[in-house]
Amino acid sequence: MIGGSSGIGRDVAAVLGEEGCDVAVTYRNTVQGAEDAAAAVRGHGRRAWVASLDLSAADTAARDARTVVSSVGNVDIVVVCAGHNVVTPYRQITTDQWDQVVNANLTGTFFALQSMIPAIRPGGSIVTVASAAAHTGAPHHMHYAAAKAGLVNLTRSLARELAPQIRVNCLAPGITLTPMGRNTIASLPDDYAQTSLLLQRYATSRRVAQMIAVIASPVSEYMTGATIDVNSGRHLR
Repeated sequence: MIGGSSGIGRDVAAVLGEEGCDVAVTYRNTVQGAEDAAAAVRGHGRRAWVASLDLSAADTAARDARTVVSSVGNVDIVVVCAGHNVVTPYRQITTDQWDQVVNANLTGTFFALQSMIPAIRPGGSIVTVASAAAHTGAPHHMHYAAAKAGLVNLTRSLARELAPQIRVNCLAPGITLTPMGRNTIASLPDDYAQTSLLLQRYATSRRVAQMIAVIASPVSEYMTGATIDVNSGRHLR
């Protein structure tokens, strides 16, 4: 579980615990959130580990991922929920901010997965979490949209590389009621949900987490290389 200390990732950890999984919860900054997520997993009678995994640079991502694997051993599911976004008009994006956002959402993800894939058992599943912005673009955080678009294609590429032993799929949620999502909502018109979303409401992180669990499970055993849209009708493909 890459990125399990808050938002969607925290709920994914809980849902996987409910479904009978042992879960390794990783975090970058919020250790208490990761500990809380691990406690939720243990509350369902499953084992849980907590570990630091920093995606902000390729070398730290690879190193921390190797440490996680050495602690937990072989795995069946890897979910990449970590993300970093800064709502910024394009004229104000600096090179440092661009690098931070792209590293956390794309570069670090690749190198963490590169380290973890040898530990995934045949028949295992990887689920990445992108964003509806990967398909629509986002004028108020285009570095994030660009990185998530890259993650969609990284998912397809890994699916081709790892078949038939490992499935790799992506979920692209719309705006979700998480701390990061609420920052985005604050930058939008007050009536955005009513005027721009077919279902006229934002997603809850638990519902998104439940969909991730379905994608990771044997229910989806014939699906790989796919990107699933869960965006309240914000974008139809």
